[in-house]
Amino acid sequence: MEFLSLLLILILGLFILLGTFIGLKTKNSEKFVSFSLALAFGVMSGLSILELFPEAIEHLEESVTHPFLTLLLFTSIGMILLKLLHHFIPHHAHDEGIKHTKKEHIKHLNHIGIISSIALVLHNLIEGMAIFGTITNSIQMGIFVGIGVGLHNIPMGIVIGSTLETEHPKRKLWISFLISISTFLGGLMMFLLGDWTNQTWILGILLSITLGMILYITLFELLEQIIHTKNKKETYYGLLIGIITLFISIFIGGHHH
Repeated sequence: MEFLSLLLILILGLFILLGTFIGLKTKNSEKFVSFSLALAFGVMSGLSILELFPEAIEHLEESVTHPFLTLLLFTSIGMILLKLLHHFIPHHAHDEGIKHTKKEHIKHLNHIGIISSIALVLHNLIEGMAIFGTITNSIQMGIFVGIGVGLHNIPMGIVIGSTLETEHPKRKLWISFLISISTFLGGLMMFLLGDWTNQTWILGILLSITLGMILYITLFELLEQIIHTKNKKETYYGLLIGIITLFISIFIGGHHH
């Protein structure tokens, strides 16, 4: 079970590497980004309401005196953590109307790439820990959290692929690979802490933090991108497939519990 959890976390971390590869290879990756953002939105929004929220409450009711207040506190912490980290991760569509000299523009992009990389490592460590806790609790729910987070990681990888300034594309891929591995390291930290993390209240807290992160990503990142995208067709397809994926998840979950 633990081995499977770590393997899944490793794979979803590597979605950042996939994004970097797309950023390096495609001239117009915007349509793909719109599709993957909408798909992630469909999966993540339903996942928060139908899976994470009830599971977190269930664990906290068993182990703490004020389950709802505890949920609210740690969901807020999850959102605040991402707010702080995402403060350093710029939006993909930036400075469109501003004309820079080529040298200034490259310097600016490189700065964005470096800050994004540092923030992503911290972000992924926390995410890896939270997801490991979720998978330990329910493999089926863990897989769908993984799909949502993995799809969200693709555009982040594209930001790295299109911003970090280096004449060697292989170096960008190496940097991206190291960032991708940080998700796995978060999961590995949880695994090494062992039984300590399997206590009901700890799982409840981790699920609450995951819920906060996913709510933040859904409401303040994905929703904004979906509303303002020019690629409406790709967005509709993404939402549709996201919703279908979610219903399949609920159907499997119904048989699973």
